[in-house]
Amino acid sequence: MSREDLTRAYHDMLLIRRFEERTGQLYGMGLIGGFCHLYIGQEAIVVGVQMALKQGDKIVTSYRDHGHMLATGMDPKGVMAELTGRSTGYSRGKGGSMHMFSKKEHFYGGHGIVGAQVSIGAGLAFSNKYRGSDEVAVAYMGEGASNQGQVFESFNLAALHKLPCIFVIENNQYGMGTSVERSSASKELWKNGSPWGIPGQQVDGMDVVAVRDAAQEAVAHCRAGNGPFLLEMKTYRYRGHSMSDPAKYRTREEVDQMRRERDAIEQVKRALLDLGENEATLKATDDDIKKIVADAADFAQSSPEPDASELWTDILVEA
Repeated sequence: MSREDLTRAYHDMLLIRRFEERTGQLYGMGLIGGFCHLYIGQEAIVVGVQMALKQGDKIVTSYRDHGHMLATGMDPKGVMAELTGRSTGYSRGKGGSMHMFSKKEHFYGGHGIVGAQVSIGAGLAFSNKYRGSDEVAVAYMGEGASNQGQVFESFNLAALHKLPCIFVIENNQYGMGTSVERSSASKELWKNGSPWGIPGQQVDGMDVVAVRDAAQEAVAHCRAGNGPFLLEMKTYRYRGHSMSDPAKYRTREEVDQMRRERDAIEQVKRALLDLGENEATLKATDDDIKKIVADAADFAQSSPEPDASELWTDILVEA
């Protein structure tokens, strides 16, 4: 990866990290309600995949979605405003953490039902093929969703119709309190599409270069009309499943070791320093990002809550 691309990856991953850290603080202050799932530790996946995509490619994911929003180019102010339930948010304060959308950035949600977004991703891919474009759809899921029935139904339809869909399993090792080793009979999730002839690959999800390279291969496969592709990204989340999860099912030593030895952002930082980047420049990047996040938090807290009349909007579509 070029120095320019590494710099971009460093910026985008650090933005997600700092944004999520601030989100956790606001949640602790009671300014964010409901469920809230942080992306801290997994930043290399969405940033690496996004580097392989082009304008018009479509994204859909589950509830651990703030990182995906930022990576697609959604405004941190609008995302934070939605998290705090304000009218200036992407869903006008009614969607919260799990239900934000941006037609402009081709981001189709955040979805709270485990695995449901995968079928939507197949539908987006069908739309691409039906319209005759070479655009692809990327459907993200966690390893906890990878054995849901609708996921396999989506695999079948995608393979049957040769849909340009990239299925990405973000295997962060733990579902809601349960290790994947205890919950999945399949130990190589990248092979889960093999009954339908879907090629797959296991990727180091803590290495943004490896993610980008694998995503480029998957995108090329789909754009060429060869049907879907499955990527299993081996990653690790540093926080609990959600903000309400104390994560007592793993040791602090395990988390600390992953942070110390495998952190994706630190790997890119070291690579940039090896290429001659100045430590002060990287510190300035961090400072700039912290200001962006602080401004987003201030914007959110100073924005008005939705008017009561919003209860009746976006309910029905007149056709």
